[in-house]
Amino acid sequence: MGRCIAGGVDVVQFREKDLDDRTLVARATLVQRVCAAAGVPFVLNDRPDLASAMGADGVHVGQDDMSAIEARAVIGEVAILGLSTHAPGELAAAVGDGNMVVPAPVDYLSAGPVVATPTKPGRPGTGPGYVAHAVRTSPWPVWVTGGVDPDSVGPLVESGARHFVVVRWLVGADDPEGAARALRRRIDELVADRSG
Repeated sequence: MGRCIAGGVDVVQFREKDLDDRTLVARATLVQRVCAAAGVPFVLNDRPDLASAMGADGVHVGQDDMSAIEARAVIGEVAILGLSTHAPGELAAAVGDGNMVVPAPVDYLSAGPVVATPTKPGRPGTGPGYVAHAVRTSPWPVWVTGGVDPDSVGPLVESGARHFVVVRWLVGADDPEGAARALRRRIDELVADRSG
């Protein structure tokens, strides 16, 4: 993970779905130390209670986890709070409607997975159209999930995405630092081209 950070990763989320609490905290604490030494925010997945107890920089919750309102109450106002969305209805519920529905108390949303991915088994891909919709609709930054690599990132940047969640491209690489650097370079080039 330190090599990924050296290559340009600027936020780390620890996501382990099948660990008991003791093992999860032990492993997450190691990741948190590496992140703290590098000055990179550490976000724990799914568990606001453990994120708060560990002093994590934030927590990310999904549609089947504790609600964003409940998670914010657990982690406090300062910690980062992210929420997964996979469809326009979930996005609309998070954003609120300006009348009766209050926006979720989050700092960012994720949109995807753009393509089906083993990290989200059974969930179909949303396609880049959902990314574009999320970027247009969300008042918060949108992080794109699912199949992000240097070859796939172009249409996502064209859809308005500027933040990307990357798992397989990095963890499956023989050279994680080089893989992170290549992806970061490609994103920066594409964003600069669209801004220029």
